[in-house]
Amino acid sequence: MSLRPVVVKVGGDLLLEAEDRRALAANVRALREAGHPVVILHGGGPQVSRLQERLGLPENKVAGRRITSPEDLVAVQQALCGEVNVAVVTALLAGGVEAFGLHGASGRTIEARRRPPRIISGGGEAPIDFGEVGDVAAIHTRGLNALLEAGFVPVIATLGVSAAGEAFNINADTTSVKLAPALGARALLMATRVGGVFRDLGDPSSRLAALDEAEARRLIAEGVISGGMIPKVEEAMTVFETGVEIIAVVGVDPDDAFLRVLEDEPTVGTAIRP
Repeated sequence: MSLRPVVVKVGGDLLLEAEDRRALAANVRALREAGHPVVILHGGGPQVSRLQERLGLPENKVAGRRITSPEDLVAVQQALCGEVNVAVVTALLAGGVEAFGLHGASGRTIEARRRPPRIISGGGEAPIDFGEVGDVAAIHTRGLNALLEAGFVPVIATLGVSAAGEAFNINADTTSVKLAPALGARALLMATRVGGVFRDLGDPSSRLAALDEAEARRLIAEGVISGGMIPKVEEAMTVFETGVEIIAVVGVDPDDAFLRVLEDEPTVGTAIRP
C-alpha cells in the first residue's frame, strides 16, 4: 500500500436504497482508482429495527440508545452481518470494487467488553443496563492489513467480541474513531444520507463547508446540530490528536464526493477541524 487508508463509516440509513448503495460503490471506486486503500465500517440501525418488528421483538431504547436483550442480539447479528453486509458487498462488487465482507468478531478485529450499567443524559437518575452491548477495548488490524495488501476493500459489520468469545452489539460511530487511528488512516469519512452539517436541513445552501470544535459545541448547544448528527460530530472531534488528518461528514452524491473531500474541495460535505 503506497497511501494511508481511508476509513469510511456508513450509517444504516444510507444503505436502505439500492441507488444509495450504487452511489457508495461509485465513490469507493473513485478512491480506489486514485490509489487510496479503503476500509468500510457499517451500522444498520433501521434494518435491525425492521427485523425486530417482523420478529415481534419490541424495540427498547432509553434516551435514543438501544437496549439489547439476548433475543435482540440475534436480530442484530442477522441484520448487520447478514442482510446489510451482503447488500453492501454485492453493491461494491457490482460497481467494480473488490469487496470482502466480515464482521468485528472475524479474527477478533474488534475486541469489546460488556458495557457496565451507567447513568446517561436523559435516562433518569438510575444506571441503565444496556444488556448485550459492548464498548471497544482494542482493534486488531492484522486481518484487515492482509486484506488491504491483497487489494480488497474490507467491509466490516459493527459487531464486537470479548476475550472470552462473547458477541456484543457496538456503536458504529464510536468504533470508527478507534478503527481509523489503529489502521494509521489518513482520513475518516462519516458517510450519511444528509451529506454534511447544515444550519437548516431544509436549505441546501446552509451547508457548513468546515466546522471547528468551538463552533460545533455552540451549534450543538443551540440545537442546530441535533439527533444522530450529534454523536457523529462529537466522536469525530476525539480523533484530532491521533494522526488522522481528514475528518468529514459527507454524502454519496456526486459519485466522487469522497475524493473531493480528500482533495480539500469545499463543494461537498463538512470538514471537521481542530
